[in-house]
Amino acid sequence: MFPGLETARLRLRELTLQDTQGIFACFANPQVMRYYGQEAVTTLEEAEGFVDYFAASYRERKGICWGIERKDSPGIIGTIGFNAWSPKHKRAELGYELEPRHWRKGYAAEAASRVLAYGFEVLDLNRIGAVVFTANEASAGLLAKLGFKQEGLLRGYMVQGGVAHDTNVYSILKPSRKG
Repeated sequence: MFPGLETARLRLRELTLQDTQGIFACFANPQVMRYYGQEAVTTLEEAEGFVDYFAASYRERKGICWGIERKDSPGIIGTIGFNAWSPKHKRAELGYELEPRHWRKGYAAEAASRVLAYGFEVLDLNRIGAVVFTANEASAGLLAKLGFKQEGLLRGYMVQGGVAHDTNVYSILKPSRKG
């Protein structure tokens, strides 16, 4: 059974095909996809593919992706979750996306804080990492606020728009997590 999570303002829930339009709104937006490492979706069918991919990833214990929904308004405003999940090695990578109209309202920090707690307490992760384009200052700032430490640079690690970009690697360990 998929684990639904809540925060003061948000509901983090399983994505369904009814969320295809919300997925499309997020993953078709060039501002969102600018630092994603993948090209923007251009059709609803591609957005449906994201929903299917996230469901398969969870079934296969490779990742878990929640739709982010405001409690006061139905419909997803973004996604958050773990990819590269390795239960054996007790690690995963955090990823998140929000529609730009919901940026700078604290939603990403609120959702990420809840997901990190779930990762450490329920999934028993020891390490949660994140890979972020060096130019993505907003994401780097969010990770620092959450207690992540920058570990290093991956040169030419992500290709976006046919161009290789450097990324920074961040992590947070279970004992060092801020409460």
